[in-house]
Amino acid sequence: MKKNAMQREFKKLKSQIGQIEEIAHNSKVGALIEQESSLRKKIRQLKEMESEGFKEFSDINERYEELLEYVSKRLLDDYNKKNNTNFDFYQVIRGNYNSFINSGFMSVLTKQHIPKLISKEFEENFPSNPKDEYKLARNIKRKIYIHLGETNTGKTYTAMERLKVAKKGVYLSPLRILALENYEKLNNNNIPCNLLTGEEEILKEGATHTSCTIEKVDLKKEYDIAIIDEIQMIDDSQRGAAWSRALLGLRCNEIHICGALNAKAVVEKIVTDCNDDYEFKEYKRSIPLEVQENNFNYNNAEEGDAIVVFSKKKVLQIAQQYSDLGIKTSIIYGDLPPEVRRKQYDMFISKENKVLITTDAIGMGVNLPIKRIVFLDIQKFDGEEIRYLTSQEIKQVAGRAGRKGIYEIGYVATVRDNQKFIKEKLEERDKIINSAVIGPSEAILNIKSLPLNEKLALWATREESIDYYRKMDINEYLVILDSIKRYKLKEEVQWDLLKIPFDISKEELMNTFLDYVEELFVIKNKAITRPQCFKGNLDELECYYQRINIYYSFCKIFNLEFDFKWIHEERLKVSEEINEILVRL
Repeated sequence: MKKNAMQREFKKLKSQIGQIEEIAHNSKVGALIEQESSLRKKIRQLKEMESEGFKEFSDINERYEELLEYVSKRLLDDYNKKNNTNFDFYQVIRGNYNSFINSGFMSVLTKQHIPKLISKEFEENFPSNPKDEYKLARNIKRKIYIHLGETNTGKTYTAMERLKVAKKGVYLSPLRILALENYEKLNNNNIPCNLLTGEEEILKEGATHTSCTIEKVDLKKEYDIAIIDEIQMIDDSQRGAAWSRALLGLRCNEIHICGALNAKAVVEKIVTDCNDDYEFKEYKRSIPLEVQENNFNYNNAEEGDAIVVFSKKKVLQIAQQYSDLGIKTSIIYGDLPPEVRRKQYDMFISKENKVLITTDAIGMGVNLPIKRIVFLDIQKFDGEEIRYLTSQEIKQVAGRAGRKGIYEIGYVATVRDNQKFIKEKLEERDKIINSAVIGPSEAILNIKSLPLNEKLALWATREESIDYYRKMDINEYLVILDSIKRYKLKEEVQWDLLKIPFDISKEELMNTFLDYVEELFVIKNKAITRPQCFKGNLDELECYYQRINIYYSFCKIFNLEFDFKWIHEERLKVSEEINEILVRL
């Protein structure tokens, strides 16, 4: 640009500054991005004139720079307010001034400053090796006994016999009903035992043992003997982190790990890396499993049959069909409360009901006297797609057939000539579990530079440096955080809300969750409203039971006053009503 043209441009910039200052100081935040861009352009123009010696150049240049700083600070204040952060303007632009002038403040903040800051903070708060998050466990010389093999082979029984002799022991279960079963077994053996699950807490005076769902284990306590059951769940994208946390963090001299054989490789890698001694034992069926060649006929159901389908709707339809034929059935599916499952199991065990109609929920749980497993389907909807059953799924369910002393051969039947598929899956080597799922720890709250949802998203994208770990699926966390962002809650509260267990895909449960958030943190009630149920159909009752669980979880996590007797009695009442509906089918 020639000097005369530059001079004309400088005079124009000089004449505009007063008006631009007035506009900027009276603009709403939404208009500032465009103004900031315009100011940066004018400052770049002035930069080109710096050596021309124009009168008042320094003053005009300074006024534009001061105005850019003012506008940028307002943008930053708005960002900090919206995201509950406290970034400092001068720290952000330090060393980044040229980028600030060329790309804008928000670009420097989000693309340079935050990533650099976050990377450093993540490294400080999350060790490159997950085992190092559990320093107290690393100070104990642990002995690990790995019991892996087929279903129904005595793995957990062997471990439980050891647990009984512990001075202080803990059993970690994937399911509330299994935690309840072993709580009762230990107490019946005169070993005082507590029960801790997401739904209830029963504390026995003088208890030496605890039976709990795995998410509830207290890693601050030391134990003599611990059992981690169903270790293959360490591969589960949502819940697997609880198994990794227990395996890495238990402060215990003797740990028994039970589950499927395909978890062997990853468990041995983790245990070896933790410098723990270990022994491995493989368990095989003593009762043979035989696939029947003939197709199953609905009219030929026998005592001890467990008929397996993969939806609640089909379970209820088939139960109704048998009811119409005068055959009483027990019914099991995922949404059933544990109390109802127990009643249904008991009616099958006592032979009051001849046949069990079930989903694959039977694959993990109480051992039952099943003579024959009947697969009516070999495909299932897994939440994303309809797919064929895996070898592990077939084995987990089929392995329930046969019971020592009752049925010395376990039979497997199917329909539509699916025998070849079943046989191949029973003989197929299971897909090896190569990685353990890990979740974000509370250390994420130490990082103050970003809102929680963004920190979790960044955590999820950071590669693990050790190839036998992988990040959990945090999509449910992000959905919950998105649903509560309008309440502008403290991060610690948001983190606690992520601990409330419920099915986020069910609208009524999500509404209950949000209603309690409003009662507690918007209206600021000291207590929250007890759930109610105005209808008596099966779906409503099952949903009501889950709403009671959400109510209980809020009360426990946020230390609210509540009447546990009411919760206990209401659960029993609802369970009885659900059971009566099933019995009437």
